Amino acid sequence: QVSLVESGGGLVQAGGSLRLSCAASGRTFSSLTVAWFRQVPGKERGFVAAIARSGSTTYYGDSVKGRFTIARDNAKNTVYLQMNSLKPEDTAVYYCAARRDVYSSRWDRYDYWGQGTHVTVSL
Repeated sequence: QVSLVESGGGLVQAGGSLRLSCAASGRTFSSLTVAWFRQVPGKERGFVAAIARSGSTTYYGDSVKGRFTIARDNAKNTVYLQMNSLKPEDTAVYYCAARRDVYSSRWDRYDYWGQGTHVTVSL
C-alpha cells in the first residue's frame, strides 16, 4: 500500500510562486509514476504534470507548460511541483497521485491519491 501526503499549498498573489510537495510512504516509491492533478468545484480533475519512475521524463498539461516544473527525489520518497508565474485560474485543490504503470494523463488511471492541498491565487 502507498500513502501520499501533499503539502505546500496556500494563498499567493498572481505572478508569485509556490512549491508543492508529495511525500510517499512505502519502499516502492521509485517504481511509481507520480502525477499532479487539480480540481475546482463542479469540474473533473485535470492533469497538471507527471514524472516517470526514474525522473528522466516529465509531462505537462498545456496550461502549465513553461511555468510549472515537476521533479522527484527517490531517496526522500518525495515529488515536488514548482509553480511559477501563477495565475488566478491556477486556483484549485491540487492532488498527488501515483500508479505502478507508465504515465497517463487520465486521473482514473491512478491507484493512489493524497488528500489534496489548496492553492489560491489572488489578483
